[in-house]
This record gives sequence, C-alpha cells and structure tokens, in this order.
Amino acid sequence: MTAGDTGGSGHSGAAARADAALAGQVASPDASLTADDGLIATSAAGLTYPWGKAAPGKGELLQVSESVHWARIPMPGSLGHINSWLIEDGDDAVPAYVAVDTGLMLQDCSDAWKALFAGALADKRLSRVVCTHLHPDHIGLAGWLAKRFSAPILMTRGEWLQARYMIADVRDEQPAEVTVMQRGCGWDDEAIEAAKAAGWSRFGRMVARLPFGYQRLIDGQRLSIGKGEWRIVTGSGHSPEHACLLNEAEGVLISGDQVLPRISSNVSSNAGEPDANPLGEWLASIDKLLRLPADLLVCPAHGEPFRGLHTRLIALRDEHHERLDAVAAALAEAPRRVIDCFGLLFRREIGADHIGLATGETLAHLRYLEQAGRVRREDRDGVWWWTAA
Repeated sequence: MTAGDTGGSGHSGAAARADAALAGQVASPDASLTADDGLIATSAAGLTYPWGKAAPGKGELLQVSESVHWARIPMPGSLGHINSWLIEDGDDAVPAYVAVDTGLMLQDCSDAWKALFAGALADKRLSRVVCTHLHPDHIGLAGWLAKRFSAPILMTRGEWLQARYMIADVRDEQPAEVTVMQRGCGWDDEAIEAAKAAGWSRFGRMVARLPFGYQRLIDGQRLSIGKGEWRIVTGSGHSPEHACLLNEAEGVLISGDQVLPRISSNVSSNAGEPDANPLGEWLASIDKLLRLPADLLVCPAHGEPFRGLHTRLIALRDEHHERLDAVAAALAEAPRRVIDCFGLLFRREIGADHIGLATGETLAHLRYLEQAGRVRREDRDGVWWWTAA
C-alpha cells in the first residue's frame, strides 16, 4: 500500500474507511451552486503577482511564505480549479499541515489530494481542516479529509449551520417560494419549467458526509498554527459568515472567495432570505477589509497569489457603485423587471446556463437600491416591476 493509499499518515485503516465512504459518491457539478465568480466584470489593474501565472502541479506544493504552501485542486467549470492553502503545523518530529478549503466531492478533486499524499504530503498528516465558507467547492471533501486523518473541521457557525441546512433539504421539487421569485423576476414559463425539471436538493450531492460536530471560528479569534498566529477576519455577502485568515507577522491573508484577483465574487439574493441585503453586507465587508494592511500577500481561493489588496478592494467597491448608479438612472426613465436589467450589469449575453446566477446578482443590486430608498418595487400580477423612488 502506497503513501497515497494510507493518506500520508500511516493510518491505513482510517484512509481506507474514508475512501470507502467516498466511493460511489460522484457528484454532477451544478453551476448555480459552484460558481464562486460573479458575472459582473471588474478591473484587476494595479495588482502584482509574485509567481506570475505559475501554479503547483499535480502532487506538488509551492511555498509562498514562511509557513504557507499552495496546492491547486482541479475542478470542472469556468474556474477550473480551487486553491488549497496548507499551513505548517505540528513539529519536526510529526510534520503536519492545516488545510484551508478542499474541492468538490468529485474524483478529479480526491485524486488530486491522493497525488499530494503520495507526493509533497507523503508521511505527513492533516491536523485540522478549515473551510472558509459553505460552498461545495470549499467544503466538498472536508468530511472525507477529516475522516481520513481523524482531524476536526473548523468553520464559522453561520457557514456550518447554513451548510447543514442545505444538505438536510432533500425535497425533490423546487420550493414554491423559488418559483414565485423566478416569475417575479420576469422568467418565462419555459425557463421556470427547466428549473423545476433540474430538481432540488442538489447541494448535498457535491459534499462528502460531514462529521457530527465542528470547531467554531469567530471574528477576531486568534488561532495558533505551528509557530504562527492567525486571526480570523469575517466577511459576508458572498456567503453568511465567510472566514479569512490573517497572519500579520508573515504578512499573509488567506482570503477564500471574499477577495478574488480577477473576478468579482458572486453576491446574490435568494428566496430563502428574500428581505436580505447581501450586496450591502458585501460592500460593508470591503470597508472592513480596507482596514487591513495594504501590502499583504493575498492567497485567494481562485487565481494566483497577489499583492495590491486595497487596490483590488477599491476597484470592486467603486465598480459596483457605478453599476448601481446605472441601474438607478435607467429605472428613472422607465420601469424594468430583473431580467430587463441584465444588460445594465453584465457584459455578456445571459443564456439558460447563467440565468439563475444573473437573476440573483441583479436582484441583490435592486434590493440594495430599494433599502437605500432609491428604487421601489411594484407587483403586477406576480411580476415585479422596479422604478425610481
């Protein structure tokens, strides 16, 4: 049995049991659940990439700071990968790592981890598994890794409970509230029926079984990992209580999806929390992150490590406000439905594959303007028409 089969820890029984639990669980990726990237184009100008476009290969780690190593886990879809960040833990006698984010419950992702166990992580173990947030490309293999190494999972409470809720929702049919929202946003019957035909309860199919318990991460909490100290910095809007990890001594921020270098994180309204203001939360999180040092090395979940945190945050903030102003100006001229606003926000054609994401993002912008008192909504026979207030 190779190191890849034993999980690199020598505990072949635990590795075998973890692999057996994963066997047969082959998820079908769903863009509506795994697309961390938003559809709104933003500027990445002014950023520097210390490693250029280089990335670690299969079974390899690339060291980016004194204690942080970079693994790239392939996955399908437009993003093509998720970065997992391995932080040195343990000691020289028992080398270990804390893994941050894991990939989907797909064979390509688990095979990439097995290649690491046979390569750069041979004879090493994972001491903890940190998930920045609940999306399946971040937690999909957390349960498998936790079982394989008898390691705890660390998440914020908001992310853990929301993940548990979504996994437990195993109804077959699309909820009536979702259909009401789709119709209100201007979807035609064909689009609604296509969504219904896709079924519900797809989230749990992309996530390996999680353990019963977890260890909670709290904003401002300081974690001792190896020789270093990491502070938890939470944000929201993309997800309920997203955790970033900051090592001030090393000048490193593991940002998850809260800050991405070349794409804007998806920020969407949904029928499960119809009165929420996720874009307001996300913009407030940008202001919070702007209080961090500007010269940090940012290690994102997608893309390459970069410097220029404040430059990127300001671009994200300002370009969203420009889109908000454009929507408000258009609504002052004539009422529009959500689907009529796509062209004001997105620089691409929105087809059937992206209508769900585009609807969520557009609705989030309209909710923000509504709560700011700039627009109002009128319900006309179940269709929502938005106009300037």
